[in-house]
Amino acid sequence: MAPKKTLLALAGVAALVSCTSPATKAKSIFENITPVEGFKATTEHNPIYQQRFGADPYAMVYGDRVYIYMTDDILEYDTLGNVKENSYQGIHKINCVSSADLVNWTDHGAMNVAGEDGVCKYARCSWAPTACHKTIDGKEQFFLYFADGGNGMAVAVSDNPYGPWTDSRGNGIITRATPTCNEVPWLFDPAVLVDEDGTGYIYFGGGVPMPARPEVGPDGTPSKTAMEKFQKEMAKNSADPGSARVCKLAPNMIELEGVPARINPPYLFEDAGANKINGKYYYSYCTNFSCPTDEPGNGRIAYMVADDPMGPYEFKKVVFNNPGDFFGTGGNNHHSIFEFKGQYYLAYHAQKLQDNMGLKGGYRSTHIDAVTIAEDGEIQTITGTLAGVPQLCSLNPYERVEAETMAWMGGIKTEYQGETNMVVVNDSTNGAWIGLSGVDFGDKPATSLCFAGTSEAGNGAVKVVLDSLDGVCVGYVALAPGKSKAELNCRITGKHDLFFIFAGDVCADWWQFSK
Repeated sequence: MAPKKTLLALAGVAALVSCTSPATKAKSIFENITPVEGFKATTEHNPIYQQRFGADPYAMVYGDRVYIYMTDDILEYDTLGNVKENSYQGIHKINCVSSADLVNWTDHGAMNVAGEDGVCKYARCSWAPTACHKTIDGKEQFFLYFADGGNGMAVAVSDNPYGPWTDSRGNGIITRATPTCNEVPWLFDPAVLVDEDGTGYIYFGGGVPMPARPEVGPDGTPSKTAMEKFQKEMAKNSADPGSARVCKLAPNMIELEGVPARINPPYLFEDAGANKINGKYYYSYCTNFSCPTDEPGNGRIAYMVADDPMGPYEFKKVVFNNPGDFFGTGGNNHHSIFEFKGQYYLAYHAQKLQDNMGLKGGYRSTHIDAVTIAEDGEIQTITGTLAGVPQLCSLNPYERVEAETMAWMGGIKTEYQGETNMVVVNDSTNGAWIGLSGVDFGDKPATSLCFAGTSEAGNGAVKVVLDSLDGVCVGYVALAPGKSKAELNCRITGKHDLFFIFAGDVCADWWQFSK
């Protein structure tokens, strides 16, 4: 008997669905299962991903994708098992995700680059990464720079945007011994610009120099005159910290060429950004927390412009307020401005995901919003949103899609399986799920789904749903122990959001529809 076919109208888009005798066992598993809570709405694109925290974002465009590199903020716990304030001291990894549409992000994992088990074993921490690529001797090379705490920078090299990485030097590219750098309070937060001629420039530094402590009198307290002098020097240092540096990189991109030069961004706190826009060089940064209230204001992103990558730079304006002004919880402000497919964007971090999880402690996640640049080169004021940016292109379901690609999720985690292969793991959380945005099946119907994964306990199942978590069910697949592929017959046309809901023990690898 031919399977029954039903034509469904979904949000104005026709979908023809045929569930041809779905695995009875898989279907029965879902009878009392509801999707778990996600920590952002399926109408929102910020933060860009939720399976881990990711701070200090830096965007590198390569080919038709944007790669975002982030500090791997990891939850820290006290002796009672309660989440405590983020100390940043145990961070040895850098997170990397990529996207072709700025909404569906593929998780490339937490790359182990610092510490005893990391690539650059001399580095104690991996903070605030930046990445770039350059053709050297006919071969495309990728360079990952990151801060070794507040006392220097490391660099690793790869043939691939997300590794595996190798230690390029055996020691830091910038250390306290580097000329002009010992006086920089915070020797961190690198940004790298590769000019059209292939020359690289590295920008870094931050912090406000502290004046000498005021002398105290016999009563153990400083005099009024001494305190006034201290406060005056502190105000002067806050207005002109002098702690930013720029240096030309050698052609191999792992050595400095010349001596780091001083940049003078007013009210600098941290967070270097470097761009070339219409022939001009833009240096952007986060202001400190001793600023005049209105301009530039505390913890905001400001920028300067120069005719030469080494400067001198002229201050222009503040363009992005502290994330707390938009999302409720403030903190440091770290950003990256990038151009992709003819539009400029701002990647920045905020603590909204942490708050949605009911946590506190300074755990940060990456957001992206659009940037408008006027004809005269002025960057217009940027607003932080939860909606984020529109999807730039549809996702093609007829190409293999890695399971760790998603726009939304609830209750899942990702992990390495093998040297580079990432997988989505349900971890026996019934109702865990991933969602993909704007999947375009076209006018000719998809007729089958191949879902690759495994269920070591043999109880894993996947429910396939269109348009929302409680939308039209396409069907079910059951997963077996060992590497396996489950097939599902279906008929789907049009453009939809696509959801995979998991039950039992599921390790998902990839999926692909066929016409």
